[in-house]
Amino acid sequence: MYNQNPTLEGINKTIDESKQGEVFFQEKEAGATDGKRFYIESYGCQMNFSDSEIVASILGEAGFAPTRNMEESDLILINTCSIREKAEETVRKRLRVFDKVKGNRPGTLVGVLGCMAERLKEKFLDEEKLVDMVIGPDAYRDLPGLVAGAEEGEKGVNVFLSREETYADISPLRLDSNGVSAFISIMRGCDNMCSFCVVPFTRGRERSRDCFSVVAEATDLYNKGYREVTLLGQNVDSYKWENPETGNKVNFANLLEMVAQVHPDLRVRFSTSHPKDITDEVLHTMAKYENICNYIHLPVQSGNSRVLDLMNRTYTREWYMERVEAIYRIIPDCAISSDIIAGFCTETEEEHQDTLSIIEFSNYSMSYMFFYSERPGTLAARKLEDDVPQEVKKRRLQEIIRLQNQVSFKHNQKDIGKTFKVLIEGDSKRSDQDFKGRNSQNKMIVFPKKEGLKPGDYTMVKVLDATSATLKGEIV
Repeated sequence: MYNQNPTLEGINKTIDESKQGEVFFQEKEAGATDGKRFYIESYGCQMNFSDSEIVASILGEAGFAPTRNMEESDLILINTCSIREKAEETVRKRLRVFDKVKGNRPGTLVGVLGCMAERLKEKFLDEEKLVDMVIGPDAYRDLPGLVAGAEEGEKGVNVFLSREETYADISPLRLDSNGVSAFISIMRGCDNMCSFCVVPFTRGRERSRDCFSVVAEATDLYNKGYREVTLLGQNVDSYKWENPETGNKVNFANLLEMVAQVHPDLRVRFSTSHPKDITDEVLHTMAKYENICNYIHLPVQSGNSRVLDLMNRTYTREWYMERVEAIYRIIPDCAISSDIIAGFCTETEEEHQDTLSIIEFSNYSMSYMFFYSERPGTLAARKLEDDVPQEVKKRRLQEIIRLQNQVSFKHNQKDIGKTFKVLIEGDSKRSDQDFKGRNSQNKMIVFPKKEGLKPGDYTMVKVLDATSATLKGEIV
């Protein structure tokens, strides 16, 4: 458990969407149990990857050791995402692979965790018969008990959504970590009811974690050699916590400052911001501290006010544009990225053009782009007709991707000749002769190694060339 009483000046004033699954593992430490092993894959947003580290910690306390080899595991877990249909299809395919492992290794258990588990509940057990247990995002503490029951032949389900659970007292087991960057979950759930989104139904109501435990976790990570933390929440800007002893209230700007004060060499990022909630106070806090990165993921979803209203985003095109202007005014060298949905219900060609124009206006460094896929149980599925033809959705998405690539390329071209402070993350994917690392704007820079430098070190890199996705440079 983390120390709940860190001492910091001012303490009393109180960023995807579905992506390819990643296998988490960590080599057994000296003296670790030689007993049962677990294997875990995660899909979806950063919050799911963070949750898998919480699950690993809970299982570690119950005597399980992680493994990268599912063929030797006693427990196979898949942490799932429901935000896109493709993510659910991927999970179903993986479950069939796991079922074959079970056939070759009798006694192996399979569990489904996360958002898809909560949404489909007993369907996994009763209809598909591919899993032994289903555990929702707020029920991970119950996992050891469910595993024990499954070992006795019981089928376990716990998808209870809590109004209090934040896992604040659990020290996550950093799985497959580079030892440089780590996630810190600062809140859970979501109170926004965007009509296209399942998160409020799969992760429950919004609740914020005790700020003391957040700061203590960041301090612990720094002391262990980590040099970058990302504060995670479905909507970090709505973070709010009240000290039960003093009554002092902590908002996100306060928390951001507290974490920045842990150490000047600890970089701080955060994700995700909601356009209706991000405040000038947060922006001024970012500008005040060099170690708070100049990067904001600010999902727009659509550039048209009528479509935004149908999405229940609770802001207009004009409001969003004003927030973008405020970011660039207060933090001139800030980079902004976004999420964009093509072909939402009833979207017209003219409204699609509004989305294209806001990409150029906002000058996004990059975006996560998708065409709309109706998710069962959402407000849109219940109240709106998914009437934009699939071929139109795909064509609009391609136009969005093409424009964003052009904007990203121009964005990166402007960095040629500039010098940035880069945090070395490790070897480049293409060559072990090169390092890779990110600058404050979250841009990946690849550069030749220099003797004496290692992952976790900062170095100054001059950009010599750029593509739409990567900067290339040299140490200066």
